[in-house]
Parts: sequence; structure tokens; C-alpha cells
Amino acid sequence: MISATRRWLRRNRNGIAIGAGVIGATYLAGQYILGKINEARDRMQMDRIAKENIRRRFEQNQTDCTMTALALLPTLTENVLEQLPVEQLTNELQQKKAERLARASEGRSEASSIHDGDTVSLASFQTGSFIHASQIQTDPNQPPSRRTKAQLWNELKITSITRAFTLIYSLSLLIILTRIQLNLLGRLNYLSSVLSLANPPPPGRANSISLEDHDNDNAAGGFGNDFETNRKYLTFSWYLLHRGYGQILIKVRAAVEEVFGSVSPNEGVSAARLSDLVLSVRKIVEGNTEQERYATRWLPYILPPKEEEEAVLIESGVITPPPSSPNPSSPVEQPSQPQVTSQLNASTEPLRQLLDETADLIDSPTFTRIHTLLLGSMFSHLVDGHIIAQAFPQQWAHSPSSSLSGPQRPRIQELDSAVTVVPGEPRVKLANLLAVITRQARVIGQVQVVDKIPRNEYVDRAEAEVRELEAFAAVIYASNIEQSIEGQQRQRQETPTEDSVKSASGIGVSDVGSQPVDDLIESKLESAWTKISGSTTIPSR
Repeated sequence: MISATRRWLRRNRNGIAIGAGVIGATYLAGQYILGKINEARDRMQMDRIAKENIRRRFEQNQTDCTMTALALLPTLTENVLEQLPVEQLTNELQQKKAERLARASEGRSEASSIHDGDTVSLASFQTGSFIHASQIQTDPNQPPSRRTKAQLWNELKITSITRAFTLIYSLSLLIILTRIQLNLLGRLNYLSSVLSLANPPPPGRANSISLEDHDNDNAAGGFGNDFETNRKYLTFSWYLLHRGYGQILIKVRAAVEEVFGSVSPNEGVSAARLSDLVLSVRKIVEGNTEQERYATRWLPYILPPKEEEEAVLIESGVITPPPSSPNPSSPVEQPSQPQVTSQLNASTEPLRQLLDETADLIDSPTFTRIHTLLLGSMFSHLVDGHIIAQAFPQQWAHSPSSSLSGPQRPRIQELDSAVTVVPGEPRVKLANLLAVITRQARVIGQVQVVDKIPRNEYVDRAEAEVRELEAFAAVIYASNIEQSIEGQQRQRQETPTEDSVKSASGIGVSDVGSQPVDDLIESKLESAWTKISGSTTIPSR
């Protein structure tokens, strides 16, 4: 039996060898294919998780932008209200009315005519303008105002309109500035986390615990994780809140005086004419044509000139200048300002790059387009949603823009739109409209807490209507990926040279508006992950 088996094996050894080889090759090929399939499946799963992660980070970043803008809004509102004290003018008018009533107390007919004149308008200012008792109390030692009633009403008209419009312009710029700042920092922080994942510790130290010196400013691998640089960069919003708004106020006041200067507070104004007047102010401030609007530069209102950047950081309290010498005659202790300059220049390269990229984004045409859309939404909410709705309730009920269920068609959304004056349209005294504008100025700058969440109806309305703002943020989040990765990798190896610190010229923000917003956001986030995964090697887990 054994010999027969040996003879059979000897006769069929070639076939057996070939069969074993085929089976072995098939097994190895199958294992290789299964390995590749598993590897591809793991890679697809990692890509899906990474894409969900970048979208989650992006969406959380947009929420942080809104919360940051609302946190800064009270400071802006306080400064604007202090510069434009409408309540003080209302108080002076009430004093003059009381004096006239006292002088006319002997003649009831004169008193009744005065009561029918501006009493209702002043009452609407007092009851609806959030005037505290301390604001309407008079100082007996204070000399009476020498301005006439007409002068006070004209000043009240200009001041109340300027205050509401200044808050809208400043709030719009604040919204976009926070989007730019936090999305630039969010992109850098995300790149830093990806680079940390792509550069794991050596195999011998994979499971070890190491101590890192986080007190050392040079310990950060890239400026995306540099807390001090981030703090200085975010502090530059101080300039808009304390300086830039004042320049906007001057520009808006000049436009309001030019447009509303000839309109008497006792003159009847229709809804169409009110919209026309508001459009005229906007055209003066922003530009009459599309070319003029794109030529208008908003950068001087948002960021300080380079020669004032150090002063802004010092004045905002981020950098404390060296104390001056107690002995001014000492020649050794006198030069304190050069010490501040050298202190700031020691870590200015990453900050300079962020500021230059921010300036490029603010000067881009897309910034102007997003700013115009935000202004259109907020001005429409002010005029259509409040002034016309309260002063012309019957006309508002039949207005096509009042339908909450249908698509919104704001009356003043487009600067180039024409307003048709309908004969016989109801008219309301401008003084009564000013009372509504004064109350809305408080609403524009007011932050209410609803269900423990800060809210502002103008911010909510603008962000809900202007989806291009989120697309603009997505473009910022996905821009300059390769340059940022190269810069951070270079910072891990050596000190950055002057050539590595450049402005972000050529950012492709013009893509906003070229396709639907949701598709653009998705494509930009997809592009961001493609660039990151192509520039880094992420290990499998």
C-alpha cells in the first residue's frame, strides 16, 4: 500500500506541485486583496470621520463668531449712546414745553394748542426710549438751554437717525470682523491638530509620559496654538469698538444731515418716502453705484494703521509699557519707548501675517458684497419690520414683504432699487417716526438672554437671511492651506525667516456667489480636507 502510494505521488508530482502552487498563490492573492479592501475601508472611514470633524469644527466656529460679536456689542452700544445722547435732547425739549405751558397758563386756548403740537411726540420718546429716571431729572443749578425749540428738534432728528444708522453699520462690520478673525484662527488651530496627528512621537516614546514647558513662548509648534499671538490678534477688534465707530458716526451724520436736513419734524412722511430717504443716506455712505461701493474702503474703520498698532495694543491693556523712570533727568532710564518697540517686535511675525491676511480679506470685493447684504437685511428689518409696521400698520398688513410664510422681499434690500410714490399714501409726522427709530436704536445694540443663550434680533435676522456670510467664512477656513502647513512645518524646524512671512494676497474669496451657498460650503470644506490630507501623512489608527 505504501509503495503504491509512493508510485502514485511520483507519477503525479508535477500536477500536485502545480495545484499546490495555484492554491497558495490564490490564498496569498486573496489575503492581499482582503488587506487592500480593509485598508481602503479604514481609509474611507478615517476620511469620513475627518470630514465630519472639520465640518463640526467649522460649525462650532460660526457659533463662536456669533457669541463673540454679541459679547462685544454692549461696549459698542455704550460708546455710541454716549456720543449721541438723544435722551438729553428729549429732556431739554420737555423743559422748554413746561416753560411754555407755565407762561401760557393764563390762556387755556394757547395751552391746548401747544398740547396738540408736540406733546404726543415727546411722550412717545419718553415712554418708548428706555429713559431711566436719572436721565430725565433736571439739575436746578444747570442753566437753561439757549437753543430754540426748532434747533432742539432738528438736533434730535439728526442725532436719533444717526445713532440708529451708526449702530447698524458698526454692527455689520463687527459681525464680519469676528468671522474673519475666528475663522483664520480656527483654520490654524485645526492645521496644528492635524500636524500633531501626522507627526506622532517616536516608537520608543509612544506609551511614555513627557513633560512639556508650556510657559515658554517658543514651545508652541505653530502660531495656531500661540495663545499670546491669538490674544493680541483678537484684541484689534478694540479699534472698531473705540475708534472706528467714531469715524463711521461722522460719515453717517454728514449723510443724514444732507438727506434729512430739509425734512421738518412736523412734516408728514409716507412709507415710500421714508424708504427713499434711507436709501439716499445709504448711497452717500456706501456709494451710489456698484463701482463706487466696491471702491469704498472699510479697512480704516476696522483696523488701525500700522504705525498705530502698538498704541492700540498698549491702550487696550494687552501690552503694558515699561514704567517710566522716577528720575527723569537720568539719561539711562529715559528711553522707555524703544523698549516697548523691541518687546513688540520680538514676536510680531505671526501677528503680522494674521493682520495682513485680515486686511486683504477686508479689502476684497467679496467683503463689500457681504457687507452690503448684511446692511440690506438689517435696514430692511429696521424700516419694514419696525418703523413701517408700527407707524403704518394697515399698509404693512398689505405689504408683500410682511408675509412670514412666503419669501421675504425687503423694501430696501437693494441700493439700486427704485421706490414708487403712490398718490394718497398715508403719511405720519417725522417726529413720530423718530420715536420709533430711537427705541429701535436700543434694540439694535441690546443683547437679550433667551434660554440662557445671548440673542439679538438684528444679528439673528441678518445671519439667517445672508447665507453668503457662512460661505465667506468657509472660503476663509479653506484658504491658504498649503502656505499655512509649510509655515507651521518650517516653524517646527527653524525660526521663520522674513521670506516666510507674507501677506495673503490672492485669496480666492471671489468664489462667494458663484454657486449655491450650501454647495460652496461643502466644496470648500471638502477642498480643505483634500489639501490637508495631501500635504500631510496621517497614520492609521
